[in-house]
This record gives sequence, C-alpha cells and structure tokens, in this order.
Amino acid sequence: MGHLPVLSPVRIMHVAMKYILFAGLATGANLLSQYFSFRMYSGKFDIFLALTVGTFVGLVVKYLLDKKFIFYYETKKKSENAKKFVLYSFTGVFTTIIFWSFELGFHFLLPYDSAKYFGAGIGLSMGYVVKYFLDKKYVFRNF
Repeated sequence: MGHLPVLSPVRIMHVAMKYILFAGLATGANLLSQYFSFRMYSGKFDIFLALTVGTFVGLVVKYLLDKKFIFYYETKKKSENAKKFVLYSFTGVFTTIIFWSFELGFHFLLPYDSAKYFGAGIGLSMGYVVKYFLDKKYVFRNF
C-alpha cells in the first residue's frame, strides 16, 4: 500500500479553495438544470424529474473538474475513465441522499417556491464535504 503525500498547509488551502469553487460551479449547473427542467415540465412528479436532471448534470461537471484539477488523475483509456466515473458516481449515492433529503424537505415543508433551491444548496454543501473524503479514499487513491 502506497503512502499519501504530505500536503503543506498552503497546498491544503489551495486545494480547499479550488474544491469550494468547483462545488459552487457544479451546484450552479445542478440548480440551473433543475430550473430549466421545471420550466420545460410542470406536472406530476416534476420535482423528481428536476432532481434527477440536476443531479446528473452536477455529477458530470464535478467529476470532470475533480479528476483534472483536484486529484490530477489522468486515465489512460476510455474504459478506465468509465470505471472511475462509475466509482465516482457510486460514492455520490451517499451524498445524493443528503442533498435530496434537504431539497425535498425544504420543498415540502416551506411554503416558498425558492425554498427547494435553498435546501439544495445546504444539502449539496454538506454532501460535497463528505464526497471529497470518499473520493480521496476510494476513487482517486493516488492523490
């Protein structure tokens, strides 16, 4: 088993700032996708369609940014990239539960249309903290 490199406090802050920025970009992509989903379809189960669309868009955006700019992981083949994406998606299941719980809770408990987006922001923020450590340990191990 290899040893993880020791990161200096400056390096840790640099990674943390980039991770926060990328989490913000992925959150924005997620919420914007949800917004357009609601604009295109407003009917039975629209919240669940929007959650699914937003989750997928945010997942792809975050995977690409994390792989290249946080963990500096380069895949040699498309099959390796596909395996990493599946593993990355799997760790996302746990964090998606956090995110969806907050968004749905705010959506159903508060009488404001924008409450779901506020809940999503809280849930995504919490989920991304958990996701970083899961990805570091299980997905991008050579970091």
